[in-house]
Formats: sequence, structure tokens, C-alpha cells
Amino acid sequence: MKFAVIVFPGSNCDVDMFHAIKDELGEEVEYVWHDADNLDEFDAILLPGGFSFGDYLRTGAIARFSPVMKEVVKAAEAGKPVLGVCNGFQILLEAGLLPGGMRRNESLSFICKPVELKVENNQTMFTNAYGQGESIMIPVAHGEGNYYCDEETLAKLKANNQIAFTYNQNPNGSLADIAGITNEKGNVLGMMPHPERAVDELLGGADGLKMFQSIVKAWREAHVVNA
Repeated sequence: MKFAVIVFPGSNCDVDMFHAIKDELGEEVEYVWHDADNLDEFDAILLPGGFSFGDYLRTGAIARFSPVMKEVVKAAEAGKPVLGVCNGFQILLEAGLLPGGMRRNESLSFICKPVELKVENNQTMFTNAYGQGESIMIPVAHGEGNYYCDEETLAKLKANNQIAFTYNQNPNGSLADIAGITNEKGNVLGMMPHPERAVDELLGGADGLKMFQSIVKAWREAHVVNA
């Protein structure tokens, strides 16, 4: 399986994401600069955290217009797994690949610490290695992670089981304790916590590795035929 780590001007978690895939997961991965115009060779697309374009206007608002985003949308529409973490989540929201938007943390301060998450839906290509309702520890590092949507959208998220993760102790004021959501098809996931920073016990925990293992498992089940 081949992963693409999209790199925008201002990305700073791309190396962490690359390490998680190459060294911990053992799969093929390449950096892809934001002006790329073709992602056909990749099986999964990863949008890492950081401060794309300095977070000017709004987080993710400028990165959303990078040339590569047309290809990210194309990949999503083709059913390929697309994961956006932190700033990557913000970009997916701005691109309309996920519903809702981001506001400043309720504390109006940057938060950087491990948080406990609950797996709300383990029937996705990103969560199939977790148990339903499992508690996991994943670090957050953001100033604008306060997820918001209107009541109608929230009702749809709940009805379609699109809420993948919630915070056990909400660090940022996010609506309904939401930490991560998927699109209706289930192949696009955006989340504020950083699973790529929790892939080895040397980093303080390995709960994030199951997410990447889930992606590979789902892809192999769909594409690999055992003789």
C-alpha cells in the first residue's frame, strides 16, 4: 500500500506522519508538495498538522486552494482513504470534504497535551482495529480545535454514525465533545488529536498506530485476493 503525505507551506507534522507510515507501519510513503497535480499512484492520502500558509484568513482557508486539493477531492470521490489531522482536518473542512467548521479553543490558548478519546464508531476503515467504546490516549496540539456545526448537521452526524471519536474530557469546547468525524461514505476522516505522535511506546504511547493499521487492513481486504 502506498501513502501520500501532502506538504503545504507551513506544515510541521509531515515528518511525524512519514515516520509513522514508513518506520512503524512498514508501508510505502512519499512526501507530495502542495502544487502536485496527480495523486493517482497513491492508495491513501494524509494531510498532516501544522500551520499551512501561516493560518492566515482562517486555518486551512488558503491551503484549500492549493492545486493538490483538486486531486485530494478526486481521491475522496474515488473512495480512497483520506485522513486529515489537526490542520489537515481544518483543510478538509474548508474544502467541503467534511461538514462544519473550526473556532478558537474556548480557553483562547494553545493546548498541547495527551487526551483520552472514546472510539465512537469502530466500523470505519480508520477505526476497525479498535474496540467499540475503547478509550485511547492521543496527544492534541492546537489553538483552533473547537469544532462546530449547526443542529441539523449534528443530527446527521449522529444518525449516520459519522462521529468517530469524542473527548472524554473536552479540552477545547468542541460541540458534543467531537474529536473526529468522517464523511457519509466513511472514507474521509478529520480529527484534531495526532495519532502519528502515538505510534510507539517511546513516544509515550502507541494507541495511534491502530489507526494506520486499520487503513491497511481495510485496503487489503478490498484489494488483495488470497489464492
